[in-house]
Amino acid sequence: MTYQDTHAAGRRTGHSAPYGGRPAASVPPGRPRRGPGGRRALAVVFWLGLVAAVLPWWLDTPAGSLADTADVLTAGGRVTGLVAGYLLLAQVLMMSRLGVLERTLGGERISRLHRDLGATLLVAVLTHTALLVVGYARQEKNSVLGEVGALLTDYEDMVSAFVAAGVMVAVGLTAVRGVRRRLPYELWYLLHLTSYLTLLLGYAHQFSNGAQLYEPGPVRTGWIAAYLLVVAALVWGRLVKPLVFNLRHRLRVADVVAESPDTVSIYLTGDRLNQIDMLGGQYFRWRFLNPGCWWQSHPFSVSAAANGRWLRLTVKVVGGHTAELRDLTPGTRVWAEGPSGTFTAAHRTRERALLIAGGSGITPLRAMLEELPPGAALIYRARTPADVLLHRELDWLAQARQTSVWYVVGRRDDPGPRQVMNPEGLRRLVPDLTRRDVYLCGPGGMVDEAVKALRAAGVPRRQIHLTAFEL
Repeated sequence: MTYQDTHAAGRRTGHSAPYGGRPAASVPPGRPRRGPGGRRALAVVFWLGLVAAVLPWWLDTPAGSLADTADVLTAGGRVTGLVAGYLLLAQVLMMSRLGVLERTLGGERISRLHRDLGATLLVAVLTHTALLVVGYARQEKNSVLGEVGALLTDYEDMVSAFVAAGVMVAVGLTAVRGVRRRLPYELWYLLHLTSYLTLLLGYAHQFSNGAQLYEPGPVRTGWIAAYLLVVAALVWGRLVKPLVFNLRHRLRVADVVAESPDTVSIYLTGDRLNQIDMLGGQYFRWRFLNPGCWWQSHPFSVSAAANGRWLRLTVKVVGGHTAELRDLTPGTRVWAEGPSGTFTAAHRTRERALLIAGGSGITPLRAMLEELPPGAALIYRARTPADVLLHRELDWLAQARQTSVWYVVGRRDDPGPRQVMNPEGLRRLVPDLTRRDVYLCGPGGMVDEAVKALRAAGVPRRQIHLTAFEL
């Protein structure tokens, strides 16, 4: 069934901690903290750093020194080792949650870059290992297995280096989409955290065996400085900054309200909430400090804009951890890291916006509606009427913010969704579609199909905004 409701009377939801008050003020587009200039500057720094990492090998390798196959293989192993060491530092830096990176790139873009760079890093590590083993074996007239044994027994710190490579392969396998879908988020996250071990386990062999790094000098000093800077960023972003945030705001659960049989809204209170620089559409990584949840941290968007009195996240129960959240008691302490993300009204490029949500993907868009100027449009896809969340608030916001809201309910092949979720249907509902920013949040399949339809309808890629929480 497909229907439009843009003038429903505003009603409270019946929550014990109901949404109340007027919507937040509109957020102007194009805040200075976002922009291609900052991203281009970071890209230049990255590539210059990569050149600087490989340059010592180039300067130390005289012309004509690669006389035979063994020399070429060994040289290739050394170059890929320098590249892998540099990419590992870049990977850990992206996981540090430094504010400058979050503001310039955004959590969603960092997540995608981290995934893509991780695949390159894994290939570089495996290539480095294979080329050196084969190259050394040819030089010493040894078998490959014999050379592996010699490296492990005769070279300092090589056991830890091989363990680091094994950890990296294991983490890389869990990043494969088909494997990750079958793993509980909690297990995937814990396995992913072991990637920090590669920084520690792989550090020593670079300086005890690396041809360009074992001798004292500016190259060795520069690499050590790079390691120290990355570790300092990690400590600041992962430990110090969250500690300051949580000591200042002391968040705790105020109430848990059932939105549907498998969805709950969690209301939080705390100190100085009006000082949290948060925008609708952003997310926090939440850790609920009760016996069943304290050891897990999960990313959830806020489902209401900042109001200085409470925060709210709305969670769909899809696993063991989210099921535990239904039983949270008022007063439970909460550890939060954030806010993160550039999936906000402030990062649009046009005055008007179209929001497309699927299922529980409505939560960040619900918060964003409060900060968009009047005239926004929302298409909300759901399989059944019971899957439509926060509809009373959406109806109220439709009237308060002059927002057009369409609830598109049914399976993908039902007549209603097929009429809407195609280029012609989108243009029919939103005639000025190509002059709007489009925000998408929902299941991966729905988002992929919506992007295809939007591109076919002529919406430029730069006006399409997606959100993903992976790190």
